[in-house]
Amino acid sequence: MPASPAATTDAPRALLVFTSLPDAASAETLASALIGRRLAACVNILAPCTSIYRWQGATETATEVPVLIKTTPARYAALEAAIRARHPYELPEIVAVPVMQGLPGYLDWVEFETTGDD
Repeated sequence: MPASPAATTDAPRALLVFTSLPDAASAETLASALIGRRLAACVNILAPCTSIYRWQGATETATEVPVLIKTTPARYAALEAAIRARHPYELPEIVAVPVMQGLPGYLDWVEFETTGDD
């Protein structure tokens, strides 16, 4: 009997990594650094949004710029370190979601663009 999709042990070919920054300029600076070091194949800088969150016991509201980063599991550790080194927040949002399926040619492209020297 074939395994159900939830039971597969296939490793993801790509990751979609989320972070947010305080403004478009810092998002563009981060995106350029990640692309330049081949830590990401593509970085989407989204429109500013309002974030409401708890921080150090208080409810905070801030305008932030969400960023979507396409990379591979092999590049994740270096990507995370690069984000942390350049991020202005004390505790930045860095969340990686595995991409278990996608257009094969696109996933090949992500792998190709993130392979090589920094």
